Parts: sequence; C-alpha cells; structure tokens
Amino acid sequence: MNDIDVEPVEEIDESVVPSGIEGPEYVLYGGKGGVGKTTMAAATALASARDGTATLVVSTDPAHSLSDTLETDIPAEPAQIREDMPLYAAEIDPEAALGDDPLGLEGGGLGGLGDLLGEDVTDPFTNAMPGTDEAAAIRLLIRYLDDERFDRVVVDTAPTGHTLRLLELPEVMDTMVGKLLSFRERLSGMMGTITGMFGDADEEDIEEGLDDLRVLRERIERLRTILQDPAKTDFRVVMVPEELSVMESERLLERLAAFDIPVGTIVVNRVMEDLADVADVDADWYVSPNLETCEFCQRRWDVQQKALERSQDVFRGHDVRRVPLFADEVRGEQLLRIVAACLEE
Repeated sequence: MNDIDVEPVEEIDESVVPSGIEGPEYVLYGGKGGVGKTTMAAATALASARDGTATLVVSTDPAHSLSDTLETDIPAEPAQIREDMPLYAAEIDPEAALGDDPLGLEGGGLGGLGDLLGEDVTDPFTNAMPGTDEAAAIRLLIRYLDDERFDRVVVDTAPTGHTLRLLELPEVMDTMVGKLLSFRERLSGMMGTITGMFGDADEEDIEEGLDDLRVLRERIERLRTILQDPAKTDFRVVMVPEELSVMESERLLERLAAFDIPVGTIVVNRVMEDLADVADVDADWYVSPNLETCEFCQRRWDVQQKALERSQDVFRGHDVRRVPLFADEVRGEQLLRIVAACLEE
C-alpha cells in the first residue's frame, strides 16, 4: 500500500473561483451530522458576499463549528465579520436566544395573556416545546426575515433529526395560536367573569396578549410560506457517498416533501475524485487519491461507487453538486472559495 503525499494549499488563482452566487434569498443546508453542512454554508455565504450581496450565515448547530471554519470569532447576534465585503454571521446560543425577545414583541413575551394562561402555555418557544435549540433557531430566523441588512440568509442547520423538528414548529405553532384565538372568541361574552376570576388579568392585558399572538401567527405563516417557495428558498441536502448517508438523505427528502419544502440541490461531499473532474479549477496543488496503486483508496472508492449507484433515486429531479475529498482540512477562505466553485459549477 502506498502512502498519499499531502502538501498544504499555499495559493489559489483568484480567476477560477466565483465572485458571486446566483440563487434564492434563503439557502438552508441539511443532512446527517458530520457530512459537511457547515463547510457548504460558509462557502456559499462567502461567495455570495464577495459579489456585494449582503449575506448572513447562521449556525443553528450547538457544536458551533462555523467559527472554526471561517477562522474568526462569531457572536450570537448577527455581526459583519469582514470589512471588505458584506458578510455577516451568527452562531445561535439557544439559552441566550430563549432569554431575549427575537420576535420583536414588546416586553419580551406575549403581554398580559401570561397572567391568564401562564408563561409556559403562552410562550411556545419555552421549555414546554420539544427541541430547545430548534425553537431558538426558529425565533431568530423569523426575525431575520425582516432584517433589511441582509439580501440573503444562509442557514447551517442542525443534524437531520433536529432539522425536522425545526421545520415542524411553524405548523405546531400555527395550530396552537389558532386554538388560543378561537378560545378567546368563544369567551368574548364572558370577559367580565374571566377578569374577575383571574384578578390582574384585566381585559386590556388579555387583548394585548392576543394582539401579540396574532402577530406571532402572521410571522409563522410568513416563514412557512417562504420555506415552501422555491423562488425564495432552496433547502440543499448534503450527503457523503456512504450507504448510511444515502439512506438518511432519502428519509430527509421524503419528510421535506411532506412539508412541501423545496429541495433544489443535492451536495455529495468528500468524493474521491480529482478536483479537475468536479470544477474548472487549477488543480496543480490538489492531492488526489491514488486509485491505481493505493489499496486503501481503491477500497474506499468501491464503497463510494456503490453508495452513488444506490443514490440515483435521491439525485433524480435535483441538481447534483460534487465536492471532492481534500487532503487539507477545509477551513479558511482559500479552500472555502474552491468549495464554492464546486457548488456553483
């Protein structure tokens, strides 16, 4: 078995990497944990911002590897991380996010309705809901939809199971709010009695809380509409050429289809191919696996080919982008630009 010589990347020809990126306003990367969603999100956001498009990249993954990938400290609130381009970033701290008022509702909650029904019932994003990390992400994503600073939002989602709960929250919340509003209407003729029963929960407090609920429902409905609009949103599924990843991607596509979430692109990461076969990039510096004399490389390539054959149903109807396996760890702007070139070929 021959060893693979690994040489670090020192210089990349600027002319071969994309200066901008065409696509919808919202790009969400999903897939099994560890397949490279953070890398794809960072590369996409970087390419977008290089063209002058004000771009926010958000990590909803508690692992917070976005800072490592972009090699810069990223705060919990959106901040511009590059002076030479409009690139903004945020790594969501779930506990901190659940403690503020990202929906823009005055007072940080749902007004006087809390006096009537109790905090855990009136605020659907508290611990009463499953998936604290995803609840925090939804709260912040709703706010970013109306943030005039950003022309594009790129989301590095949590692993598949978490992502699906995140996508279920708008529907759950819409149902909850609808029931509360219906309950309020049925009690409209009994408000005096209700007010007397609950003391401080006077009619003005209750109306304030209901107004907050109506605002919240409208924002949730808008979020769901945007997520279901292929002209505005592209949910990109990231996978690696391994059987388990293919199976996970199949399940994810089925669930996304059930929610009418458009999937425009499938990204196959860490493919053992030469970079020149994937993107029009000067590959003099690239160290490709030796598929002729390296037994380890040959066996891994056989595994990948079998997985790719099985994944034909996953690929059908989608744009497929391949990103090769790099000898170097993908972090920092130089390699992220190469990844962007692969994504946009």
